Amino acid sequence: MTRYWIGVASHEHVQRGVQGGFAQVCHGKIGTLKYMSEGDWIIYYSPTFSFGGKDACRRFTAIGTIDSGDLYTFEMSEDFIPWRRNVSFLKSKEVLIEPLLEDLSFIKDKKKWGFPFRRGSFEIPNKDFELIAKRMGVL
Repeated sequence: MTRYWIGVASHEHVQRGVQGGFAQVCHGKIGTLKYMSEGDWIIYYSPTFSFGGKDACRRFTAIGTIDSGDLYTFEMSEDFIPWRRNVSFLKSKEVLIEPLLEDLSFIKDKKKWGFPFRRGSFEIPNKDFELIAKRMGVL
C-alpha cells in the first residue's frame, strides 16, 4: 500500500537532495525514513530558502518516489553521518502553501498552520498528497 510523506528542509537542502537523488529528514536522523517503502511518495516543504535563515520560502519544493533499496548512511563530515534513502524526483513546479491551507486536512488549526511541519517529516493522507501534487504539475 502506497504511503505519502512530507519532508521539511530548507530550499537549498532540498535542491541538494534532488540533485543527488536522495531524501534526508530530521537533520539526518533515521526518523520516518525507516517507515518509507519503494513506491511511496515524498513531497518536500521548505519553510526557508537557506538553512537556519529567516528568508521565508513557504513552498512545496520537490516531489518524488522512494526507490528500492535500504536506508544508508552518508558521511558528510567526520562528525555528521546522516541517514538517507534514494528517491526519483520528478520535474515539478514549486507551490506556495498559503493558497492550499484551507484544503489541507493535515493542518488542523489553520491559524497555527506551521505546527505540523515542526516534526520534520510525517505521513499525510492521499487526498492531501493529490492536491499538492496536482498543483506541482505532477498528477
